[in-house]
Amino acid sequence: MSLMENRTVRPVTGVAWTSNTGTCPKNFTLISITEDGAAANFTRSFAIKSGYYLCYSKDLAEGNLVVDIQIISDKDALPHGYICIPEHLEPKTSVSKKKRVCVRLSPVSSVDTAVLDIKLTAKSKMMLQHYTYVGDINGYVLWCRKGHFSSPVPQPKPRKFSLDIRSLSLEQQTPPSLPLKPSNPPPTLPAGRLSHRRHTLNVKDNVDKSADSSVHGITALDGVPFSLHPDYDFQANEMSLQLNSQLNNIRIKSFKDIENEYNYAFTVEESAAKRTRPSVSAEQVASAQ
Repeated sequence: MSLMENRTVRPVTGVAWTSNTGTCPKNFTLISITEDGAAANFTRSFAIKSGYYLCYSKDLAEGNLVVDIQIISDKDALPHGYICIPEHLEPKTSVSKKKRVCVRLSPVSSVDTAVLDIKLTAKSKMMLQHYTYVGDINGYVLWCRKGHFSSPVPQPKPRKFSLDIRSLSLEQQTPPSLPLKPSNPPPTLPAGRLSHRRHTLNVKDNVDKSADSSVHGITALDGVPFSLHPDYDFQANEMSLQLNSQLNNIRIKSFKDIENEYNYAFTVEESAAKRTRPSVSAEQVASAQ
């Protein structure tokens, strides 16, 4: 089978055991007949009246794909990443645990190769083309076919538009009922900080503004915040005058002024150094002893 043919086949998304069509889960297909025409009932004991069948699903809404299938015995450990297939059976019905069917699931978006189909045969000598031998269980042989697939492209949901045809007419062009406002109006300043120049400019803007409140009445300066140059800000000028007056009061001393202010003659130290210590004779020392 060619690659393009494989892309048209939906992959298997789940495998399970079921007793009959009544217990078969929704969106699952029950395998009731093998490829060689035998009944696909896995019951092999007279004590059990109801049997069980294999079923599989190809519903991509589940989000996972079956990327591999294995049959293991009850003595083998479950391989890493595999799970035993679920059972949807009638009461008092059980599946033989001598051999178990396990699958490995992966998200749809993470793989591009998966199990595309599974089939059963009753005679082990029969070979199925393009299918891989999985193993035998209770006298049946399980086969699977793997291949590439393409994830379905999600289709956009149709939108419902309720448009008035009259509103699309070019003959009826009515201006908007409300005047357009700039998206970023200038910040509102306290009334005490508004200068006379600002008030004059506002009056001039109101006079020059077009009487038409439509789009044609909006200029390029609408929405630009107004601010005075620092040279014309009287409050800033007053602060600068106070600072200048404080700087003018600072007296810069000359080198001579500093010498006159901190001049020290050291006369006391000099007179103390010139004093002569009184001499003591030997006779005075002896008499003192």
